[in-house]
Amino acid sequence: MTDILILGGYGNFGKRIAAGLARRGVGVTIAGRDRDKAESLAQSLRAAHPDARIDAVRLDAPRELPAYLAERRPKVVVDTCGPFQGRDYDIAHVCIAAGVHAIDLADGRDYVVGIAALDDAAKAAGVAVVSGASTAPGLSSAVLEAFRGEFSAIDEMRYGISPGQKAERGLATTRAVLGYAGKPLKPVYGDAGPRYGWQDVYRQTYPELGARWMANCEIPDLDLFPKRYGLKRVYFSAGMELAIVHFGIVAMGWLVRLGAPLDLPSHASTLLALSNWLDPLGTDAGGMHVELTGAGPNGEPHKRTWFIVAKNGDGPQIPCVPAILLAERLARGAGPRPGAWPCVGLVTLDDYVDALKPFAVATHTTTA
Repeated sequence: MTDILILGGYGNFGKRIAAGLARRGVGVTIAGRDRDKAESLAQSLRAAHPDARIDAVRLDAPRELPAYLAERRPKVVVDTCGPFQGRDYDIAHVCIAAGVHAIDLADGRDYVVGIAALDDAAKAAGVAVVSGASTAPGLSSAVLEAFRGEFSAIDEMRYGISPGQKAERGLATTRAVLGYAGKPLKPVYGDAGPRYGWQDVYRQTYPELGARWMANCEIPDLDLFPKRYGLKRVYFSAGMELAIVHFGIVAMGWLVRLGAPLDLPSHASTLLALSNWLDPLGTDAGGMHVELTGAGPNGEPHKRTWFIVAKNGDGPQIPCVPAILLAERLARGAGPRPGAWPCVGLVTLDDYVDALKPFAVATHTTTA
């Protein structure tokens, strides 16, 4: 028996989480519907990390998950099987019933916020259920926690992510982005008017990368942060490195907004293939920016801007860190405590950056 079962374990994020845990000597089982893909990854990880136990299993979750958990009793299940928009909590319910900790990489706004509905059941079962163990809200909240002491009040948070064109992209993420392009986003506290997915385009400059186009995106932070941190305004955006890809999504979003009968997520596979065809025109470098604006300790205007930049195609390592750190801690009995909640404030920025030391990742910060 291994300590951690990774659903979608050979996928874009699952394989990186498996490798990260193996580097730490934590035993993992790579699970998915394709036994050959799971075993192929397991073999490569065994060769690279002979001290870690690496297993592979063909598993159709959630249908076959209850029987597997009853028989094998892993300590933690990590669910990477997106997209999470519109999904129910079937995996989490199965884990709670089996007394197994659960972590997911969800980015669906309603999904991550709604995980708190399972809090009583998780506490009664003595397990932790953590949703959104990814860049947002895992890393974004870590940045807020790290710098909130500089402010007597944070009025505004503007932040976003821009992956490199050559960075590996998953189909689930593509479907999620296309799912809200051009559609009205749920209202956010402090909004002056409606916002639409992949609109309000602007240009953001990054250290080492230069300028990238950005546009509105939907994430759980928009509901979580105003309540947790007293923010008056929150703006999140994302952008593609290549203008042709970025504005292609913008254009499709406008068609949706104008009423065209387009089901963009159904074309995700084709659009992802077309995007990949353009990879030679881009780079493997991406970044994230966070700009906090408010009042300093004595009421004076204060602004802190933080960047993280990834090169050599290492950008997809960043969203995997919270799941790696939390899964290891739970497997070793080091918390977090039982309950169900979004991944807000559960990983410190120092621990986050330390976990990324094996990769071509650097941080930058400025203050004003």
